[in-house]
Amino acid sequence: MKENSKRCFGSAPGKEFYAEYHDKEWGIPVYDDKHLFEMLILEGAQAGLSWETILKKREEYRQVFHHFDPAKVAKMTDDELNLLLENPGIIRNRLKIYAARQNALAFLQIQKEFGSFSNYVWSFVDHKPVLTRRKSLKDIPASTHISDALSKDLKKRGMTFVGSTIMYAFMQAVGLVDDHLADCPCSNC
Repeated sequence: MKENSKRCFGSAPGKEFYAEYHDKEWGIPVYDDKHLFEMLILEGAQAGLSWETILKKREEYRQVFHHFDPAKVAKMTDDELNLLLENPGIIRNRLKIYAARQNALAFLQIQKEFGSFSNYVWSFVDHKPVLTRRKSLKDIPASTHISDALSKDLKKRGMTFVGSTIMYAFMQAVGLVDDHLADCPCSNC
């Protein structure tokens, strides 16, 4: 990223971790199932909170959820999940914590059915990123017909914390949609 360029977000002093996320992850296509699972769980944990809060807790999430190995998360016991309610390093919301296991089970079924979660999720955008070049952040929608469809299908498959707004944020995070603003240097990446 060029010096003095304008990021979509993350340029404020003290937000270097957020700038790094913007520059190196947000809007970049992800095909790795483990990373897709990580972002699915983190986006669900973010519901009602700021993404900055989740980024600051990301390393602890990786530790407690077995580096986002869906097979290991699917096998977590109620006792293991209940212990996480005492961990200040993550969001201590019972429904969100238990959703990680429930979503891991559904994730594994999707992998079986489609060969990978990547094949499944990328099919919603015809296997190529949706590129947008909006003029301001307020022009970016909270959800779209694609995130509506993805959300509906994931819910049908048993996932929770996968509402349309959460799914649109997930789509942005993993590059299914690239919402870098037109004047952002990352819009040319």
